[in-house]
Amino acid sequence: MYHNPVMLTECLDGLEIKPNGIYVDATFGGGGHSRAILARLNEQGQLFGFDQDADAVENTILDTRFTLIQNNFRNLKRCLRVEGVRQVDGILADFGVSSHQIDAAERGFSFRFEALLDMRMNQNDTKTAADILNQATAEELQRILGEYGEVRNARTVAQRLVEVRNTRPIRTIEDFVGILEPMIFGNRSKYLAQVFQALRISVNDEIGAIHDFLEDALAVLKPGGRLVTMSYHSLEDRPVKNFFKHGTFGDEPEKDDFGNFTRPFHILTKKPLEASAAEQRENPRSRSAKLRIASKL
Repeated sequence: MYHNPVMLTECLDGLEIKPNGIYVDATFGGGGHSRAILARLNEQGQLFGFDQDADAVENTILDTRFTLIQNNFRNLKRCLRVEGVRQVDGILADFGVSSHQIDAAERGFSFRFEALLDMRMNQNDTKTAADILNQATAEELQRILGEYGEVRNARTVAQRLVEVRNTRPIRTIEDFVGILEPMIFGNRSKYLAQVFQALRISVNDEIGAIHDFLEDALAVLKPGGRLVTMSYHSLEDRPVKNFFKHGTFGDEPEKDDFGNFTRPFHILTKKPLEASAAEQRENPRSRSAKLRIASKL
């Protein structure tokens, strides 16, 4: 099962779809957003979907206007050029992990199951979560846990992981959670969610992928083209906010000798949009979603 598309109407309105335009759904997943976009296109319109997860191919849409590209959205520009496309009218990206990936026990994304620690969104990648736990230095593990999960006792956990792996490899979710149990702070589920998020982000280089995607999106959008993004935590939302404002990922823009910086976008959402109370009740996943919309200058 894939999740219901979050803020579907807001996403479609944000794209301001032209019936004969060219659009990209950078996170195809179950295809909910893509089907809704296609419904607003005429026979001349085109839609390209991206998803690096082979499972998403099973959801492909049999429509001559639709092309599914099995690749990471960080390679947006290169993959579109292979398809003969250099500019598009709008791009949509939902950065959240799909419910399908979380709920498939064998994928190793959730602490709720007993399975191997995998967490690869692209099964063709070689490095798994277990590889990171067994190979990264204590300092690197501390950085991953602290930066990507805001784990309060990241140093203690990192040191303990190194101690354990020196006696036996850490291979399964059960192994990992068993090591964590004596060190859990506060609410157990929230703590484990933070740790698993940190490891998942590291395995898939999710923040680096978002940076690459945003730069490619700016390059391929037509002037006036719309970019619509949905983030679920500050690590995803912050680079989007900064890139929309001044085209870089730091809090401070790069300025020229006169103190000016180039604005790449006209920001259409001064504050990110959030799901309605009704949608949050019906779809708990939408509660943390932040939707930002901008048009290329």
